[in-house]
Amino acid sequence: MTVPPPGSGAQGPGHADPDAQVFVISVAAQLAGMHAQTLRTYDRLGLVTPHRTNGGGRRYSPRDVALLREVQRLSQDEGVNLAGIKRIIELTNQVEALQARVAELAQELADVHAGYRRDLVPVQRNALVVWKPRNQR
Repeated sequence: MTVPPPGSGAQGPGHADPDAQVFVISVAAQLAGMHAQTLRTYDRLGLVTPHRTNGGGRRYSPRDVALLREVQRLSQDEGVNLAGIKRIIELTNQVEALQARVAELAQELADVHAGYRRDLVPVQRNALVVWKPRNQR
């Protein structure tokens, strides 16, 4: 899916936070090209779960609206049933979480490699090493 990852809202001036909960259900439905009752159904089924206000009202983010459009595309254009769409969303979220973890580990590895001393050379256990003090080289 082409939904931006969470926390990527700090994109500079002129870019809204994709996780900002700004749209009431009627506006989100209009933006997604759906009826508000469809959004309620998707919420009940766990397909697209918006943030709730203290009063219980739904607030949709731009990311939620993009996901609603993707759900509609998968359903109407690809013929995927709602259970299949839910599974696709779950797997997509898992893949994104794993990709984020891989990026974290790659950065940790790069940090470790940057800390290596370049004057040290790995030596096999059974290798014969002739040591010469630095001042005699």
